[in-house]
This record gives sequence, C-alpha cells and structure tokens, in this order.
Amino acid sequence: MAGFADLNLPQGLDKKSLQSLLEAAAHLGYSAVALNHVVDFKEKKQEIVKPVSPSELFPSLPIVQGTSKRIKVLTRLTLIVSDPSHCNLLRSTSANIRLYDIIAVFPKTEKLFHIACTTLDVDLVCINVTEKLPFYFRRPPVNMAIDRGIYFELLYTHAIKDSTMRRYTISNAISLMQICKGKNIVISSAAERPLELRGPYDVANLGLLFGLSESEAKAAVSTNCRATMLHGETRKSACGVVYTVKKPRKVEEEEATLPACKKAKTQA
Repeated sequence: MAGFADLNLPQGLDKKSLQSLLEAAAHLGYSAVALNHVVDFKEKKQEIVKPVSPSELFPSLPIVQGTSKRIKVLTRLTLIVSDPSHCNLLRSTSANIRLYDIIAVFPKTEKLFHIACTTLDVDLVCINVTEKLPFYFRRPPVNMAIDRGIYFELLYTHAIKDSTMRRYTISNAISLMQICKGKNIVISSAAERPLELRGPYDVANLGLLFGLSESEAKAAVSTNCRATMLHGETRKSACGVVYTVKKPRKVEEEEATLPACKKAKTQA
C-alpha cells in the first residue's frame, strides 16, 4: 500500500502553526501533506500567487513515524468558483497555476460541478460538507470525472467539530457514494490545529460512515492520494508541450534533392 497522505492543510496559518501541524502529521504516520492556498473569486483583490517553496518555510522537515524518511510537502491551489466566468482562469495558461503540485476546484452550483467534472484541467473536485447541497449528484459528470482521473475530496474536520455539520458531511458523502460507488474518493482534514488531525486508520474508520467499504476507506487516505499526486505531476508536465509531426523519410529525401527556391516554396 502507498504511504498515507493528507492533501489539505491550510497554508494561511503562521509558520509556527504550520510547523506544529507538520510534526503532528508526521507523528501520526502521514508520509505526505499538501499546503492548501485557497482563492475565492467572490472576494475582492484575489489573485493567484506563486506557491511558496516548502524549503523556504521549513529548513528541516520532521521524520515520519516508523520510517527514516522525512515528510513530503506539496503545494496545492484550491479555487472556489461560484460563476462560470471564474472557470476561465483555469482554462488559461497561467504560469503561476502550473507551478502548484495539486489543483482543486470547489464548485458552488450544479452547472459548475458539471463543468469541473467534464472540462476543467484539475486534480480534485471538492465536495461541500458544511451545508446541505443545493443540487443532486448526477451519474454522467461523475463518471466523466472518474474516467479523466479526477478525484473527489471530502473533509472530516467539520464532522468532528459540530453535530450539524457532521450530519451534512455524512449526508452529502453518502449521496456521492450512491453515484460514484466509492471510486476516486480522497478524505482530507483541513485541520488548523494539531488536535484536529486524526490518524490514517481513524480517518479510514470515518470513511465507513461516509458509505465506503473498508478497502475503499483505506484507499481514500493512501493510494487515491498517491494517484491524485501523480495526476498533478502528469498535468504539470503536459503544460506547454509542443507536439511536432515528423515527416515520412521519403518526403524528407525528396525535399533534400530540390533546389533551394523550390524547397522554400514547398515548406511554405
């Protein structure tokens, strides 16, 4: 099994708080975490900045419990979209967007959820767990997202803080499971304090409440997280690639025998 990962630790915390979260995550057995920079386009003066290198924030990363390896820290960008025009930025070739290891989108409407699943070049689609969903999940966009290698993220911190949000979390998760059949699910924390973090096996047990099987719940904090990271690597490497078509050898030989003036005309 791949190592455990938590792909959602808020980046907006101060350096000391982030260090405490990293140490707690490593102590609990997480081999990788992602620092999440959130951009909400409803708020004014929101811009996508370059991700901060983990090496600048943390001169020395903690050792993962039970191993001799240091915890891996990734950068993540989450865009909260409430209008179709907000999706245009993700379709653009923004240099700063391409620098993030993971790109997630948090759609607020059914139309935006459909767009996120079917057309946007993202790695994660976030599911709202703090209120009752204003729409029902539909099979075609969910299946399209699964086919494209996109994963759906559920957060558990809200469920352990408040009983009302716990009901929303479980209800919305079960609604999703009925459509996706437990496939392509990632469970993250969004924890702001070490006490809000839970160990990987505790998180997997929470996944059972969300309607996942035992193997699916374990995958939601391990192999599915790894697949999300690999999807992000593939997306980053594909950006800016220029594809060229090699001419057949026969055409190359014929062009080589042409006079210079005819060569130029042929190439034009």
